[in-house]
Amino acid sequence: MKKSLQIGSAFIGIVVGAGFVSGQEILLFFTSYGYLGIAGSILATILFAFLGMNLTQLGSRLQTTSHKKVIYHICGPYLGFVIDMVITCLLFGITIIMIAGAGVVFEEQFGLSTLVGSLIMAILTIISVTLNVQKVIGLIGAITPFLLVIVLIIAAYSVFYYDSSVDYKTVSAGTTPPVSHWGLSALLYVSYNIAAGVAMITVIAGTVKNQKVAGWGGILGGFGLGLLILLMNISMLTQIDEIKNTSLPMVTLANNMHPIVGFFMAVVLIGMIYNTAVAMLYAFCARIVKPGKTSFKAFTLFSGTIAFFASSLGFVYLIGTIYPVTGYLGILLMAAIIVSWFTYRRKVVGT
Repeated sequence: MKKSLQIGSAFIGIVVGAGFVSGQEILLFFTSYGYLGIAGSILATILFAFLGMNLTQLGSRLQTTSHKKVIYHICGPYLGFVIDMVITCLLFGITIIMIAGAGVVFEEQFGLSTLVGSLIMAILTIISVTLNVQKVIGLIGAITPFLLVIVLIIAAYSVFYYDSSVDYKTVSAGTTPPVSHWGLSALLYVSYNIAAGVAMITVIAGTVKNQKVAGWGGILGGFGLGLLILLMNISMLTQIDEIKNTSLPMVTLANNMHPIVGFFMAVVLIGMIYNTAVAMLYAFCARIVKPGKTSFKAFTLFSGTIAFFASSLGFVYLIGTIYPVTGYLGILLMAAIIVSWFTYRRKVVGT
């Protein structure tokens, strides 16, 4: 159970980055649909738990050190090649988004320039990626419990101070939904997160030989993600007029409670950004250059530097552009994972 919890926490830490903890992703994919976004949150929870279980079991079974082996195993040579290339590009794209997000947090919460904040995150990420994978796993899972606690506090406060006089049906979330239907939006949200997370999730599961232990880690991580999505969605729904048109809606809610809460939320946000940036850059570099080689560190430095310069495109713009497009491509991966699960189950039952 201890190992399963560690995998589950790492799973959450991989998916939960700047867009998630800031509330920007949840606002876009769930809250912008009003109360139907709650149904979307529940659908996302079920999908995350099921797909997380599949990926962690696959990683454990194949003892993988990079996402390539898993992708080609479940997708075959042709579709596998396409999805492999998409995931590899996405890993780098999310690294850029995390560095850009750090710049926004440092500017809005601590008064530093966006450039300085992004530079600090880029340097920390590059240094961390040069550590071995076991240390990276420990770093990723360490901050997750703090996130859950502070989100619970903000959710409780938001519901308690819910203003019943506001007509929430007419109040805009301040953002345009990515698609017309809440169900498709939840599906897109899960698909791009799974596409982004598959690399590091399978690498982490590859360090565990017991498939059952790894599978429970995926389930726990999936339900943990779902709980966070639901709580954050409720928080923003009940305070929709306060957070519309803001870059960091959850930090805004925390600051409305008290500046100290806002400070701790910003610190947790930076920690989760760091987690995801490290996971994504490590997985990207591991796909191109085998960890342990001398060239791995040089490639990490080169990639991190390029990501820093690309982060100047802007946090909100990058989220709104990269994530929805990748979501459609990620649906192919989700379908392949489900087919692979049914095929494997049929083999096991047959034997």
